[in-house]
Parts: sequence; C-alpha cells; structure tokens
Amino acid sequence: MHDRFDRHINYLRISVTDRCNLRCLYCMPAEGIQLLRHEDILSFDEITEVARIAVEMGVRKIRLTGGEPLVRRGIIDLVKMIAAIPGIEDLSMTTNGVLLDKFAFPIKEAGLQRINVSLDTLDPLKYQKITRGGTLENVFEGLKRAKEAGLAPIKINCVTGEMTDEEDALQVKRFGEENGFSVRFIRQMDLTTGEFYIVEGGDGGNCRICNRLRLTSNGMIKPCLFNATGYNVRELGAREAIRRAVNNKPGCGTFNLEEEFYSIGG
Repeated sequence: MHDRFDRHINYLRISVTDRCNLRCLYCMPAEGIQLLRHEDILSFDEITEVARIAVEMGVRKIRLTGGEPLVRRGIIDLVKMIAAIPGIEDLSMTTNGVLLDKFAFPIKEAGLQRINVSLDTLDPLKYQKITRGGTLENVFEGLKRAKEAGLAPIKINCVTGEMTDEEDALQVKRFGEENGFSVRFIRQMDLTTGEFYIVEGGDGGNCRICNRLRLTSNGMIKPCLFNATGYNVRELGAREAIRRAVNNKPGCGTFNLEEEFYSIGG
C-alpha cells in the first residue's frame, strides 16, 4: 500500500485496550479519562480479522499497544491468534513493563517476537511520582524475564522533557548499554499546541517516512497518530476503513485536543 505521498504503508499499531494500570503524568490527566464501554471494545476475533485483512493489503509489521496491553484479559490468546496470520514479519508489543515478569515467557511462546518497555527514570521515587503509584522494581524484574524469555531486541522508550541529555535520560541510556537494551528518547508532546518531535534512536515522529496506521481499541482505523481522523471498521468493514485511511493519510499530523491524544493509546 502507498499513500498519496508515495509512502509505503506496511505497519499497523493495534490498541487492544484503553485501560492502563498506571496514570503517568504526561499520558493522562489527574482526573483520568472516560473509559469505553465493554461492548465498544473490539473482540479478539474482530481484532484478528482486521489484522488479517491488513496483512492481505500489505501490512508486514504489527505492534500491540494500549492503554497497557497486558491488562487485557486473555492477551496471550490474542497474541497467538495474530501470530498465526501468514505474512506477518514483525510482531511486537509496547508495555509499561509492570506485569511483564508474569507474561514474558507466555507471550514469547504465543508468538510475540520483541518488546518495547517504557522507562523514564531509574529513581524509584521519581518513577512513583511520574506514574502516580508505579513500582520501579516490577519493571526491572519484567525486563530481566523478557531477556531470559528471548524477546529480542528489547527496546526502552524513555520520555524526556526539553532535552535528551537530562540526568534521568542519561542514566536510562547507561542502564540500556549495560544490559544490551536499545534506548529511544521520546520528547514529551506539547498537548496545548499539538507539537511533537522525532524520536531519537528511532523513526517515530518523522512524517516524511511515516508508514503507520493505528487501530484503536474501539475499532477506528486512524491514518495518523497525531490526527483526529478515523474510519470505523464495524461500520465500513476493515478493508474499506484501511483503504480510506491510507488514501487520506495526511502529510503531517497535528491537533491540539487533549481528549483526542489521551484516547489514542501507546
């Protein structure tokens, strides 16, 4: 698939839930967000069907996200269902790592190939403050188990403020180097202006080469992570929703509605 800017669209990010077990300062307002009704969330069969059609249309890379994907009940079954689709070359997941110690081996056995883990600081108190209650030791244990399970490469997503050479970021970088993890720095998005930045250590945020579509947990195919446009797979069918998303993918996405950002997921 190619969009009108001749970008090769071959990557689908699937948000499997809008729920999360953390409340990170930069990801969620203090009062929380309005959660979706259970019946509005796509079933595993629906998600797998969208993935299957996307692969038929040219997608080769799929990433499972949330919210926090590991809080979705039965997530191992979903990984198995998607991993069984012929044509997928890269199946990965982004997680906050809190539950990874319990899931690392099962998701690897189910067919997940690699994993990205969010980690912004090595200071337990700062981590607790950033995540509004998270326990850093759980993430360390999850990373250890993921490495033992053979989920590779393991990438660390580190959100920074204005600079990527802040002390916390440098400590995370050293931690990655010492443990064989690749570290990517993601500068915090400005939710007022909608301004976002290219990921240091990755190609996220580089609109010129963007190859991504997003499936939200309630069935919207979004052509851009930073744009409110979306096409409902339940109303249009997966193939037509994907086709429209590709044909209407913007050259560069911007918006300044916080509720839109919070509903996108990881």
